Amino acid sequence: MIDNEAYHKVLLPEWIWKEAKSKEEVKKLVLQYMRRYPHYAVKKVKDGFAVCIRK
Repeated sequence: MIDNEAYHKVLLPEWIWKEAKSKEEVKKLVLQYMRRYPHYAVKKVKDGFAVCIRK
């Protein structure tokens, strides 16, 4: 933990990786998907997970 904040991992669906053709598209699709989790803010994407903090 950094800055006393707990990080949470959200498994990203496979369709994001199949549909995206660039890094920018991945970002767009991840943010679009994460609207389903309004209480999380994405900090980074790593190993198929969105690493988030709770808002």
